[in-house]
Amino acid sequence: MVYAEVPDDPTAYKRQEYWQVNGNKTEDGIVRLDTPVALSETNYQNPPHMGTNREERYSKEESFDWFKTYEDLKPLLSQHINSKDARILMLGCGNSTLSEDMYDDGYHNIVNIDFSKTVIENMTEKCKDRVGMEWIEMDIRDLKFEDQSFDIVIDKGTMDALMCDRGDVWNPDEELVKTVAEEVDEVVRVLKVGGKFLYITFGQPHFRKRHLERPCWTVNTSTLGVAFHYFFYHMIKEDTATTSSL
Repeated sequence: MVYAEVPDDPTAYKRQEYWQVNGNKTEDGIVRLDTPVALSETNYQNPPHMGTNREERYSKEESFDWFKTYEDLKPLLSQHINSKDARILMLGCGNSTLSEDMYDDGYHNIVNIDFSKTVIENMTEKCKDRVGMEWIEMDIRDLKFEDQSFDIVIDKGTMDALMCDRGDVWNPDEELVKTVAEEVDEVVRVLKVGGKFLYITFGQPHFRKRHLERPCWTVNTSTLGVAFHYFFYHMIKEDTATTSSL
């Protein structure tokens, strides 16, 4: 695995072009972009410092690996995904190995979405022998799925990519709050009652919990790691109509 140089401006992570451009070049033809991406490029223009010479970025970023592999996450995922037949939605999949590794471990009903056309095309080709796994170009804020159509929704760092912003982490700007709310609201919509939203992040509860709270679930947190902690948020969607009548 080759590790990329981190961009000077962390807001680059939430722009489509950063990932679209870097989704083409590795030894095997697919860069390992483990950080997911999931926003519409029309809302995030390229700042002047990024420049227009895409080839220059190729020379700097052959690949990029974001935290935690399936082996690290397997104990928690196994605990919270009760059936390997569950229909799973992977938000901002990038070209992380997470979906591939889960598929190879028996989870064959995985739908992967990302807003990068390059990533989706590459992963579709790479995983063509994994029958039944889907790769779809889509914006996480505007999911093209029916209500209550998934048992599990997983976000592995996608929300983190959206929140890699300069500014006050205690008081994020309105645009960021709105963007994250749109993601979570879509998760609520497509999850079945009893379904689970699993979010893996380096974001501590006092920064993330406010964005995740909804009337239909309780936000629970587990931790991973020793010296440096990652957080595993898990929420079960309840039937609010039933709950409110009790």
